[in-house]
Amino acid sequence: MTDKVCVGAIAGAFGVRGEVRLKSFCSQPQDIAGYGPLTTEDGTRSFTVKLTRPVKNGMGARLSGISTREDAEALRGTTLWAPRDALPSLPDDEFYHADLIGLEVFDTGGQTLGRVRAIFDHGAGDILEVAGRELLLLPFTREIVPTVDLKAGRIIADPPGSDE
Repeated sequence: MTDKVCVGAIAGAFGVRGEVRLKSFCSQPQDIAGYGPLTTEDGTRSFTVKLTRPVKNGMGARLSGISTREDAEALRGTTLWAPRDALPSLPDDEFYHADLIGLEVFDTGGQTLGRVRAIFDHGAGDILEVAGRELLLLPFTREIVPTVDLKAGRIIADPPGSDE
């Protein structure tokens, strides 16, 4: 597990007084402002976020230290990270995507299938992309993925068609 989690990204400037268009990756988009100062991925910059208004495809926000349109535009594409301990804890059967990326995936017979490379959600539920000898896309359901062991750093999966 990492000590920080990506919670949003800056999509560009909004207006002429340093506001940014902010995309939140939180389940409740407005929660992004409540995780304390957010940092850039490399940790070199830190911002306090104050949401200002809803905007198309995101939210308007003021970031501490950003006062001009040029400053805001220069941050386009910057991801914002929160300390992991600032995020709420999850029930036993829910996971942050950041915790699943990189976990080794085994089938129910103990054979290595690969590692989780990405997680996609196209509206019908999460799909794990597992890169190994071949690329697998696994629905992230209890039937297909019966075991996630974060402490051991592994997932047990029963891919569709594996019992044929």
